[in-house]
Amino acid sequence: MGITVLFTFVSYRREKKKAEWFEKANNFMTETIDSMRKIPEATLTDVAVKKVGFTSVTLLAEISVNNPYITPIPMVEVAYTLKSLNNVIVIGKVPNPGNLKASGITLLEVDVKVPYSILLGISDWDLDYELLLGLIIDLPLIGDITIPLSQKGEIKLPSITDFFKGGGEAAATEEGEEEKKEKVSTSEVEVVKDDKSKVVV
Repeated sequence: MGITVLFTFVSYRREKKKAEWFEKANNFMTETIDSMRKIPEATLTDVAVKKVGFTSVTLLAEISVNNPYITPIPMVEVAYTLKSLNNVIVIGKVPNPGNLKASGITLLEVDVKVPYSILLGISDWDLDYELLLGLIIDLPLIGDITIPLSQKGEIKLPSITDFFKGGGEAAATEEGEEEKKEKVSTSEVEVVKDDKSKVVV
């Protein structure tokens, strides 16, 4: 009698543990599938003048991307198109800009270089712009998807007089160094990361 009761109790404990294990496994799978349905959210937070050179103005587009996945997600490419008065003035892309931080926010900075030869037709150096961005990421089990971003606004561009008042020489020197790098390898892209998950491309 006592042996039967003990056997029944042990069997009950085993079945209970098995049921708890299956429940945990089911909850884990459910949470994993739900998380896989989520798509990282991106926001184009700002567009501003970054620097002025002898031949061009560089605009800086700042993007904030929230990754809900528990693993880093590779960014395949950032494509951009800059328009003014419905005319396309600059098209470019940045390949392989890095990874999105796991379960967190990554700040992405994209440089858009606009030659003066294009800006000469803009009166009063006021740039009415529309910036279109396509952030391509590689999601687990899904593949490449594109997150579209856009922003419209007006930027007061520095004039030639402003250029010679200060800051222009350093910017021009830096621009000259970048042009030298581009002559060596036009496909070279510099990616810099810091502890704040900030990616500069």
